[in-house]
Amino acid sequence: MSSSLEQLKASGTVVVCDSGDFATIGKYKPQDATTNPSLILAASKKSEYAALIDSAVAYGKQKGSTVDEQVEATLDRLLVEFGKEILKIIPGKVSTEVDAKLSFDTQASVDKALHIIKLYEENGISKDRVLIKIASTYEGIKAAHILQSKHGINCNLTLMFSLVQAIAAAEAGAFLISPFVGRILDWFKAAHKRDYTAQEDPGVKSVQEIFNYYKKHGYNTIVMGASFRNTGEITELAGCDYLTISPNLLEDLYNSTAPVPKKLDAADTAKLNIPKRAYLNEEASFRFDFNEEAMAVEKLREGISKFAADAVTLKELLKQKVQA
Repeated sequence: MSSSLEQLKASGTVVVCDSGDFATIGKYKPQDATTNPSLILAASKKSEYAALIDSAVAYGKQKGSTVDEQVEATLDRLLVEFGKEILKIIPGKVSTEVDAKLSFDTQASVDKALHIIKLYEENGISKDRVLIKIASTYEGIKAAHILQSKHGINCNLTLMFSLVQAIAAAEAGAFLISPFVGRILDWFKAAHKRDYTAQEDPGVKSVQEIFNYYKKHGYNTIVMGASFRNTGEITELAGCDYLTISPNLLEDLYNSTAPVPKKLDAADTAKLNIPKRAYLNEEASFRFDFNEEAMAVEKLREGISKFAADAVTLKELLKQKVQA
């Protein structure tokens, strides 16, 4: 019997490793890899990545007249250094995140994304192997639309907690979206003081709803479930386009031979009655409908704040090295 991980891959799901740790990425043979400031911060504290940090610091010191400018340049370079090393291991794409502090500034997000892609290209890496990761605010979704339509830069819209965000992202032509399964579950468990089976998990149901909407209406945007708390959430989404999974849960699937039947199939959506909605150019409707979903509003705010805080911590670490 093949492992649960191999069965998941056989269901048609592309497995992505959610990590900045090269050793774990290589073990599970994922197609792609995703990173974020929290993952890079965790990896940067390990001695084996000191050379990457030193290289980024040396680069940053040459860019900018102030310490803050040098630190910003160092961070951008470090993200690309990690991405470059990850791309030596995987055959597909790596996601590199725009600073969460720019989540409500469309033009600043576009500018930062273009800069990151330029850094990759200076290192001999084509933009085709990079996904620019942007938070799924209205401004972030508009930035993704500009990057996709005007610059041919593929985007991963992250921190997604609602169908409202997903619909706007599909209209924007985003290459990929990352609905956060586990964080939705966290909110419902706290709000309703109860546990949920994998079958009734509200995070799983959110991804199922998005998947069905996209396939019903013919959108090409990839649905990539993310932020899992347990393997049950993962196996309930077998057949989803992509799933990005942390190393500890990949290990559990790798060591298991439990059956993983396909649960999601685009062909099954033909008979579903799902009305089409529009949000990309209807900002007031987007904001009102999104605002009606307390969980999504709270988790988006929380996620942006956490990623931004981890980016600040990472910058402080780099600042010490720049000034050393």
